[in-house]
Amino acid sequence: MFTIGRLATESGVNRDALRYYEREGLLAPAAKTGAGYRLYEANAVRRVRFIQHAQRCGFTLAEIHELLDLRQTGNACCADVRERAVDKRRRLRDRIRAMQAMATALDELIAACTDGHRPVDDCPILAALEHAGGQADIESGDEPNAPRRKGTENGTA
Repeated sequence: MFTIGRLATESGVNRDALRYYEREGLLAPAAKTGAGYRLYEANAVRRVRFIQHAQRCGFTLAEIHELLDLRQTGNACCADVRERAVDKRRRLRDRIRAMQAMATALDELIAACTDGHRPVDDCPILAALEHAGGQADIESGDEPNAPRRKGTENGTA
């Protein structure tokens, strides 16, 4: 059995992240000592590394939870996992396209500002943003001023 400190060391993830994974239902201690210390089985290292790698591939914690749940169900197959990976790749490509459009829009704004010594009231970038009226948000597929939840994609879980 590992303490949270040893699990942190073995997995390369800090204790706060492990506690967060626990709160999110991704990781559970096998037991707690009388003093309240969390104890984890050795396979928790593999699970934490799985979570970290999945995050690096762009999966949200909710999506990682789904992937982990697929392992627990007796009727899931590799095609179920593949479907989620293909969908993630599609959404990632959509986000890349949206970000490329944003970069192009910024390039155009930067090119319009050739005289950096103008007063801010005459700044062509600010004028263009004011007259665009949310056009950049529409092109990126985002709602203007849409609230975002931390750890989610486009504000949805």
